[in-house]
Amino acid sequence: MVALVNSLSQLKRSKIVVLGDLLLDSYTMGRVQRISPEAPVPVVCVEKETHLPGGAGNVALNLVSLGAEAIFVGRVGEDFAGQLLQKTLKDKGVTTNWLFSQAHYPTPVKNRVIASNQQIVRIDHETIQPLSLLLEQEIITALPQILQGIKVVALSDYGKGFLTPNLLKALFHYTSCHGITVITDPKGTDFSKYRGTTIIKPNQTEAYQAVNFSQEVDLSEVAHAILKVTEAQTVMITRSEAGLSLFNRQGERKDFPVQVREVKDVTGAGDTVLAMLTYAIANEISYEESAEFCNIAAGIVIEQLGCARVNLADISHRLLEKQMHCKLFDEKQLFALEKVLTHCPYTILVLEELSSITPTLFEALSKLSTPDSSLLLYLKDGSPCSTSLKMLTSLMEVNFILIHSAKVEKVCHQLTPKAVYSFYSGQLEQHSSLKRSLFQKNKN
Repeated sequence: MVALVNSLSQLKRSKIVVLGDLLLDSYTMGRVQRISPEAPVPVVCVEKETHLPGGAGNVALNLVSLGAEAIFVGRVGEDFAGQLLQKTLKDKGVTTNWLFSQAHYPTPVKNRVIASNQQIVRIDHETIQPLSLLLEQEIITALPQILQGIKVVALSDYGKGFLTPNLLKALFHYTSCHGITVITDPKGTDFSKYRGTTIIKPNQTEAYQAVNFSQEVDLSEVAHAILKVTEAQTVMITRSEAGLSLFNRQGERKDFPVQVREVKDVTGAGDTVLAMLTYAIANEISYEESAEFCNIAAGIVIEQLGCARVNLADISHRLLEKQMHCKLFDEKQLFALEKVLTHCPYTILVLEELSSITPTLFEALSKLSTPDSSLLLYLKDGSPCSTSLKMLTSLMEVNFILIHSAKVEKVCHQLTPKAVYSFYSGQLEQHSSLKRSLFQKNKN
């Protein structure tokens, strides 16, 4: 887990192309107080309606949330839903230069009716329709321009007709010739159309259906059959609450269990996994660590209602929660701590030295520790007493501990804590800024 925290600093802004089916996710939310006199169905009194990009659009939004530059390639209809999707994606920071409009194509809309956090019905407006021949050829011709300077492509197939056999064939030919990694979230039972993808990411049900195996067959055999059909390097099979598994051509299997507090809604979890996997691979994270990041990201989103998105602060916070028995951070782990601290209130206490845990120091820690704010200790002594340090990490009042170093001090100047204190010679003093606390002269 510590290695995973260290790898967070490798996740930098990277340019990723998302190709796939775009649809509009609508949410009609309200409350139910009575049953209709017209039929034995609940009457929903609407309180709020929201509209968000779904399908491949949700993958793009997750990438932006993580810190990537997402370039979207897809289509919409010449209707209100299509206009809303294009505007929303652009407003959220997604590049939409390659979002095409197709005449006589109705933009798919999925409307989920939710009452008291419970989805009671989903209403779909969609017509499965392939790309027009002219639009298909236009996109194929533009592929060299679209993929210029791109290292990784996310392919999100929702079976709405955008990813035609000709488009897929042209895409895989180009990416293969130019060493571009393609990560595919498939749809349907014919996985041969994805021949040429680098990684394929079906869920467990899709995996069994694609090779027409019964559920009694071992998952490793299913993965081996998929690898043979697609000629992919790796298969990642998501297994809902069981986590996910990686399989490669050498016959190796690695399972990654997921830890979830409460499953509220699995909607969009696959999109989050695809985005996280693509982002990690684009930053040259190993497949195994990428899978662990995917598990954490998926665990976070399914604890929320609707198509939630995850960011690096969420992932950092979850990682740090899992290793809170440590609390001590070195330079390699500063990136994760920075991400967490930018999204939660905290107080900094600067300790001039740490020779022992005195009653007055414990009093100060108790005073500064509050339910609505974390407590970060900054130790100016670069070589604190190991016994006292162990005692500090065991205290529930203390959330994070940083030991002085040039890099740590530089990072601390960029932080904006709720309050800054110092403790010296048994005295607790509040300061107007962290810089003043760090550079003040010791009292006599």
